[in-house]
Amino acid sequence: MGARSRGGTRSLLLLSLHLLCLHSCLRCSVSAAGSGDPYVGVTIGTAVTNLLSPSDLAAFLRAQRITHVRLYDADPRLLSALASSGATAIVGVPNDELLALGSSPATASAWVARRVLPFAAANSTSPGLISAIAVGDEVPTALPSALPILLPAIQSLAAALAAANLSSIPVSTPLPFSIVLEPFPPSQAYFNQSLAKSFLLPLLSHLANTSAPLMLNLYPYYSLMQSSGVVPVDNAMFKPLPPSLEMVDPNTLLHYTNVFDAMLDAVYVALKNLNVSAGIPVLVTETGWPSYGDRKEEPYASKDNANTYNSNLIKHVTEKPGTPMRPGAQASVYIYELFNEDLRPGPASEANWGLFHGNGTPVYLLHVTGKDGFLGNDTTDRTFCIAADDADEKAVQAAMDWACGPGRSDCTAIQPGEGCYEPNDVRSHASFAFNTYYQSQGKAGGSCYFQGAGMVTTTDPSEYCHFLNSDAYTPTR
Repeated sequence: MGARSRGGTRSLLLLSLHLLCLHSCLRCSVSAAGSGDPYVGVTIGTAVTNLLSPSDLAAFLRAQRITHVRLYDADPRLLSALASSGATAIVGVPNDELLALGSSPATASAWVARRVLPFAAANSTSPGLISAIAVGDEVPTALPSALPILLPAIQSLAAALAAANLSSIPVSTPLPFSIVLEPFPPSQAYFNQSLAKSFLLPLLSHLANTSAPLMLNLYPYYSLMQSSGVVPVDNAMFKPLPPSLEMVDPNTLLHYTNVFDAMLDAVYVALKNLNVSAGIPVLVTETGWPSYGDRKEEPYASKDNANTYNSNLIKHVTEKPGTPMRPGAQASVYIYELFNEDLRPGPASEANWGLFHGNGTPVYLLHVTGKDGFLGNDTTDRTFCIAADDADEKAVQAAMDWACGPGRSDCTAIQPGEGCYEPNDVRSHASFAFNTYYQSQGKAGGSCYFQGAGMVTTTDPSEYCHFLNSDAYTPTR
């Protein structure tokens, strides 16, 4: 898994203080590997208890209409399953493999033969499965000792792909946003000079020559956290701002309604300051918002804020023409992440970046109705109410008694001898009763709460009994 960027605190404060003083005074043609409409994908980490099997994960991606994923390695079992999902995948090279690949072109060729060719060669069953290779993750900050061999690893893998007639698969490396110094106002941004000549210029030259994207992990959440309250939370989450509260770059007079666009424009300016061709597309390989964290240390880590950020991000990428500085160059993004990685160590928020729990139930419901593709249907139109995984059984029983009594749910089908009686356990019966009530109330807000015993899911809970997405039910057998 990649470490998330936490740098740039001083620069962010300069941005916020400077721009706050000034408050008183489409579609895009650039995507990850070059051309095409911008898209939203998701990253998939595997530090998850009871992670879905590869085949179940592929089915889950199909059901959720997720067509772009980023993997942190090149697990052949998962890639084999993804071949049937309709998704394309960025595959990763973990940081601990960089030394071998960067030191030996033969090792890089063997890696391509073993990890890529079975899924990307013209004679494979899934020649379009692998969309790019991400070599390492945030190496300048996560493993700086490996920086000298990072570019050789990228070049060796690119050469091996070219030798296999797969030069259409770009090779790059996800970098932390902290390599951009003084990013605010965006017009004054520049890359860390200690990295510029020795690493960034050769890397960018390689990316330009191979039509590969500049990969960046970009988190407005950390910008908000590091600003000590100077950055308005609405600005970090794409919420509409009155003109008087928009950030203004004093050098360009461009107005910024959100932190995300300001960070991207800072990257574009930093590229220009290195005299790098504007033709290198930027791909945001990680962005997101945690749904839970320590209340004192991370007060903005909440389901509502995560929902707002990711929902607005999806709308922003799919509906907006680009940034103020580049209105025709909307970057594609990967949301970090698909599942809550409950096995990740560290602060509480580390385990709570996912859109879904490991069992496939949503952590929260994204507001993306009508968006083409990505989660546009299941998260809003096809929802069910079931017994919460962590709810006490006595609480579940009490809530079911209420649903079938004062709540007036039709619980006939879960009576002995009826079609939905099996399996005969409290949670199965309660899920049926909860869902009956939820649907009868038109899925109104709070109608699946049941004092914490209920939870909304986009996964159809039908097994022995068919849970229709309405107030009518028929058994499946």
